[in-house]
Amino acid sequence: QVQLVESGGGSVQAGGSLRLSCRASVSSMCMGWFRQAPGKEREGVAGIYRGGGSVYFAVSEKGRFTISQDNAKTTVYLQMNSLKPEDTAVYYCAAANGRCTTVPGDYKYWGQGTQVTVSS
Repeated sequence: QVQLVESGGGSVQAGGSLRLSCRASVSSMCMGWFRQAPGKEREGVAGIYRGGGSVYFAVSEKGRFTISQDNAKTTVYLQMNSLKPEDTAVYYCAAANGRCTTVPGDYKYWGQGTQVTVSS
């Protein structure tokens, strides 16, 4: 059983930045960030492998979001810059024993989510 706890969400004006954190009870092959806006499907933002490689999915608009992890591989961060109102969503951390993908069903463990609200 892997427990994931997100933190760092909040309200920010467009153009601002936030850094999300996800603390895991144990490390996993892949740690990913997803987000879900009201009325929309959950979508992948980025993922990072225990070995250090990372992948960015379409919504992250490479360059605005950066995923990283600590040396212990149990805390994953999502640095979000130049935030836009359309980035408003609940952001979830997830853990998978396989590849980092955009498919929520590929992740076995999920955090409770943290709200990010970007105002114009």
